[in-house]
Amino acid sequence: MRIPIGSDHAGFQTKAILVEQLQLLGHEVVDYGCYSEASIDYPDYAHPVAQDIIEHPGTLGILLCGSGNGISMTANKHQEIRCALCWTKEIASLARQHNNANIIALPARFISEEEAKDMVEVFLNTAFEGGRHANRVAKIPC
Repeated sequence: MRIPIGSDHAGFQTKAILVEQLQLLGHEVVDYGCYSEASIDYPDYAHPVAQDIIEHPGTLGILLCGSGNGISMTANKHQEIRCALCWTKEIASLARQHNNANIIALPARFISEEEAKDMVEVFLNTAFEGGRHANRVAKIPC
């Protein structure tokens, strides 16, 4: 699976761990940065990941920042994006099942590396249920 990923400085360390894990699992990871813990602006990394998802329909992406809020708000400015801020495996699963989320946003300062790995695994391996949820998702764009 092709997986675009991006983070700000707060998510850099967790992103590096996720990139390594995903590559070991045989995924093609497209890392949009950042590449250090030097302070940067999260929109500079959220927009390229969102654009990648738009250009490659069916692709799922990953974004990280300190709280997960700023980076998810930025990604959700793109009409075709449904970026879900997740903090448990159950929320990650529901984001895919009920909301057809195409990007998971993780709050790097509030979760462990293991929790991040687990949430990404669940997110990537959970299918959208469709049905009544498809009707609701169709109403999201304005």
